[in-house]
Amino acid sequence: MASDGRRRMSLGDFRHEALSETSSTNSECLARARAGDGGNLWVTAEKQTGGRGRRGRLWVSERGNLYASLLLIDPAPMERLGSLPLAIAVAVHQAIRRVLPLGAEPLEVKWPNDILIGRKKTCGILVEGEGLPDGRYALIVGIGINISVMPDNPLYPVTCLRQQGSAASPEELFAHLFATTAEVLEIWDQGRGIGDITALWRAIACGIGEKITVNLPDRSISGQFAGIDDNGLLMLDTGTGRIMPIAAGDVFFG
Repeated sequence: MASDGRRRMSLGDFRHEALSETSSTNSECLARARAGDGGNLWVTAEKQTGGRGRRGRLWVSERGNLYASLLLIDPAPMERLGSLPLAIAVAVHQAIRRVLPLGAEPLEVKWPNDILIGRKKTCGILVEGEGLPDGRYALIVGIGINISVMPDNPLYPVTCLRQQGSAASPEELFAHLFATTAEVLEIWDQGRGIGDITALWRAIACGIGEKITVNLPDRSISGQFAGIDDNGLLMLDTGTGRIMPIAAGDVFFG
């Protein structure tokens, strides 16, 4: 127990189910939630037939990469959930760091939670949530990491761990992810530890101080990336004398 009476999170709190193939590990987790699963469940698959990224984009999911989703039930009050993607990005970064050789290109996080190696995307994270009929809230964190397969991506340069000299298997990388996620979620502490999480995130962030363009659903805005605020919002210096906070968008450098 923590000194304030809260229970500490540990590896033993999480379960893992490994599948050979599924339409989507996120969809699998959501189905489990709807059926009454209590959460803290990892689902991995060797292949997905209907993987998806943000805004409904297709996520090519051939064998050889890591496809994993974590089901959390009522992980934090709604007003504190916005910082969870930052925490997950920190956990994924730590897991990949453990399997990269010393000579690999820089490993960084692009806001809010894309993992880049040498400014090339190697991981995407998709967070989805749904209110359940019994009043609980299911939140699913989907993580796809390019290990040996690099799907074409017209939006960003891509890479994979093999290209960076890592010989890690999906199973080995997941073992690290299983551990780092438990560690980081304990720091996050249902959103109470957002200050510690944002500090960790800033230390591995890509492009702070650089010119960026943020694509929003209805427009694009350019400016200087001024970092993130204490709630994890992107701070964009538009050069007009004010800093614009942005909650969601696609970031491009240069």
